[in-house]
Amino acid sequence: METITRRNFLSKGAMLAGGTYPAMLALGMLKAAPAHAFNLTGSGNGKKIIILGGGLAGMTCAYELNKLGYSCTILEARERAGGRCWSVRNGTVNTETDKLTLTARFDEGQYFNAGPSRIPHNHQLTLHYCKEFNIPLQVYNNVNEGSYYFAEGKGPLSNKKIKVREVHNDIRGYMTELLAKSIDHGNLDTGLTKEDSEKVIEYLMAEGGLDPDKLYKASARRGYIENPGAGDKPGKIADPHKLTDMIQSGLMDPDFYNVAEYTYELQMTMFQAIGGMDQIAKALQKKVEPSLKLGAEVTNITNIDNGVKVTYKDAQGEHLLQGDICICTIPLPVLSNINNNFSGDVSRAIDYISYMQTGKIGLQFKRRFWEEDDHIYGGITHTNNDLTQIFYPSYDYLGKKGILLGYYNFNEKAQRTAELSYADREKLALQKGRLVHPQYDTEFESSFSVAWHKTKYNLGGWAVYSSETRKNQYPVLLKPDKQVYFAGEHLTYLNAWMAGAFESARSVVTAVHGRLTDQRVSYPTTTDKK
Repeated sequence: METITRRNFLSKGAMLAGGTYPAMLALGMLKAAPAHAFNLTGSGNGKKIIILGGGLAGMTCAYELNKLGYSCTILEARERAGGRCWSVRNGTVNTETDKLTLTARFDEGQYFNAGPSRIPHNHQLTLHYCKEFNIPLQVYNNVNEGSYYFAEGKGPLSNKKIKVREVHNDIRGYMTELLAKSIDHGNLDTGLTKEDSEKVIEYLMAEGGLDPDKLYKASARRGYIENPGAGDKPGKIADPHKLTDMIQSGLMDPDFYNVAEYTYELQMTMFQAIGGMDQIAKALQKKVEPSLKLGAEVTNITNIDNGVKVTYKDAQGEHLLQGDICICTIPLPVLSNINNNFSGDVSRAIDYISYMQTGKIGLQFKRRFWEEDDHIYGGITHTNNDLTQIFYPSYDYLGKKGILLGYYNFNEKAQRTAELSYADREKLALQKGRLVHPQYDTEFESSFSVAWHKTKYNLGGWAVYSSETRKNQYPVLLKPDKQVYFAGEHLTYLNAWMAGAFESARSVVTAVHGRLTDQRVSYPTTTDKK
C-alpha cells in the first residue's frame, strides 16, 4: 500500500471532469446522499478563501465553506447580491452599458422575475436549499393549453390567436392518423407481427383521438366554442384546423411550435419561490452576510507562489486582498476584461465560451384581463415575432393587478430589442402584445425591461456551448489555475438554471476542501498483489 495525502488523491481525481466528488465519496468525506447537506470532515482552520461574485454560486460556496471553518470574503460588484437571481419590484434600478439608469415604477407587492423564474421538480439540490433556508414554494404553471399561439404572416391562420390546445390536438390527431393508416396498409416496414401492429394502431387511435375509421375529427380535447352547461347545453365543438393551414401559417415551424412538457426540465411539476425568486438569494445572503462586501468591483486577479492576490475598488478607493484560494464565479464575458495572470489555456477558454443574448420586459396592468377575459392562469403564449414569448404570472390569481412578462426573447430577436431605448422596448411590447390582447391599450400602466447581454456585471444570460467549446474549453475551467478555481452555472451541464450554480458550488467546495485538508489515507498502488 502506498500512503498519499487526501490532497494528492483529490488533485488526481480533479484531473477528470467531475472526478473530485466521487473521490470524496471514496474517502468517506461525503455521504452518498443526493440533494443533502454536505457532511464533510476536517476543518478549514481559518484558511482564507476569496470568492469573486455574490450570485448563487458564490454565496453557496461561502455558506458551505464557512460551516467548515474557513474564512471567506465575497466580493460583489453590485450593490445587491443574487446575480441573475433577481426579481424586479418598485424602486428596482438597472443600468445597461449604453443607457441611463432605469427605475421600476410598479405598485407595492407587484414584481416579475428578470432572471430565473422556474424550479424543475428534478432539480433536487435547488429544492433542498429552499427547504434548508425555509423558503416557501408554490407551483409554477409552465404548461397551459389555454394560452395562445400567434403567428404573424400570410397563412390562413396567421395574425389570429389560436389556442394552444387546438394546435396540439389537431397536429397530434393528423400525425397519428397518417401513421395509423400507413401501418394498417402495410406501408411501413416496422418488423412487427400483425397482432403487435394492431396494438400500435390502438395506441395511436387513443393518442390522437381517432374515430373507428382511423380518421381525426375534432373532440372536446381541443376545447369548445360554446361551453357545456345546465339544461340543453351539451357544448359545441369547432371543426379542426386544416393541416395545410397550420403548415402554411407557420404553426409547425421548429422555431415556433413548442411542446414544453416534452422537455425534461420543463415537465411538470415546476415550482417558484413565493414572493419572487429573489427570496432564494435573500435567504442565502442572510447566511453569509458577514462575509459579503457589496459594491466591490474586482480589477485584478493574481496567482502568487503561496496564494492569490485580488485587487478591487469600492466607494472608498482601491484595496488589495490576499488569500489562500480564490473561487471565481464572475460570468466569463465580464471576467475576460479583468486583469489576471491566468494560463493561456484558461484565458482562451474564458474568451471562447459564448453567452446567450436574452431580454425580458415586465408590463404592469391595472386589471388581470388575461384571467378575467381570456381565462388564462399561468403558462406561456408563443409568437413568431420579436416578443417570442408572453408569460402569465403563476401567483396572485384573481388579484386586482398583475405583471405580465411582455417578452422573453433570445439571440437575434433579443439583440434587436436590446438596441432600442427603454421607451421603444415598451412601445414594441405593447404594439405586438395588443395583437394577442387588445386590452393592452386600456389596461397598461408601467414597464421595466432588461437586456442581460447589456447588463454591466453579466454581459449575457447564461453560457452557451458549441460542441467544440464543450469539448475543448469547458474541461479547462473545471480544473483550477493554480490557486484560482472557477464556479457557476457555466461550468455545468445545467446552463441557465439555478441548479447549475448550486451544483458547481458544491463541486468546487469539495475540491477546495480536499486540497486544503491534508489528512493521510492508504491507497493501493498498481504493484500491489490482487
